[in-house]
Amino acid sequence: MASTRVEVTRAGVSFGSALAIAISWSTHQSILWAVVHGIFSWFYVVYFAVTR
Repeated sequence: MASTRVEVTRAGVSFGSALAIAISWSTHQSILWAVVHGIFSWFYVVYFAVTR
């Protein structure tokens, strides 16, 4: 049960980072911003969704 929860959490973090990087790249076309937003992952995705 615990290992399943860890795998789901990792998948969510990975997906959040990829989504943040894709949104950042389409908005700014900057590798630096894409890396920064990838680090913040879901926080940036939620911020983007709320402000757009």
